[in-house]
Amino acid sequence: MLSIKNLTVAYDDTPVLTDVAVNFNAGKITGIIGPNGAGKSTLIKAMLGLIKSKHGTATYNNQPLTAVRQQIAYVEQRKDIDLTFPINVLDVVLTGTYGHLGLFKSPGKAEKQASLAALAQVSLSDFAKRQIGNLSGGQLQRVFVARAIVQAAEIIILDEPFVGIDLQSETAIVQILKQWRDAGKTIIVVHHDLNKVTRYFDELVILNHGIVAAGATTDVYNPTNISQAFSTDLSSVLFDQPEVPQS
Repeated sequence: MLSIKNLTVAYDDTPVLTDVAVNFNAGKITGIIGPNGAGKSTLIKAMLGLIKSKHGTATYNNQPLTAVRQQIAYVEQRKDIDLTFPINVLDVVLTGTYGHLGLFKSPGKAEKQASLAALAQVSLSDFAKRQIGNLSGGQLQRVFVARAIVQAAEIIILDEPFVGIDLQSETAIVQILKQWRDAGKTIIVVHHDLNKVTRYFDELVILNHGIVAAGATTDVYNPTNISQAFSTDLSSVLFDQPEVPQS
């Protein structure tokens, strides 16, 4: 189990997350939803140690998350990636093999074959030599999923993977997420499209600077929690609630 306890993060003394405590279970696809600025990406980056937190812990099977980095595959938002960097698709996927190599060792024939197989799995074999800046949003996300495949991580974290991508890529990624889930991996996805929450996620974390609700999607995705995290108006639209006449 991946466990977050009492996590607090502030930027310039302005609290972004306050005393967040939540568990992410293996064999589940867990979505994180919340309004813009609610701290979704901050939660991911803080628990990975990419940004500083004021206090709190992040553990995986009772070990600090920072001590099991090789077991974590993290796909950041597309806007945070330098698309001008001179690296091609195959070399990006090959970076997923580095954690399994000894010190100072370079990927060899076996790692290259595994990377090509991963590209085939995401239908990008023909793009192996293409520079990453020349990919569509959906193609780029599939490249990073291929990297996660060869990494063979136990924890897969994706931050807004479906923003600006085509339906074919989204469908392909979701299929692979479900394969990872069935293999018992821990999968965490920061997500924005509330209309697909019940289709994609087994469990859900609803966030707005703190935990509004967390648990099985069927239990926590309801009008009360969406109203609290977002707005009553959005909740009414999503759940098709009739408006209550004003007295």
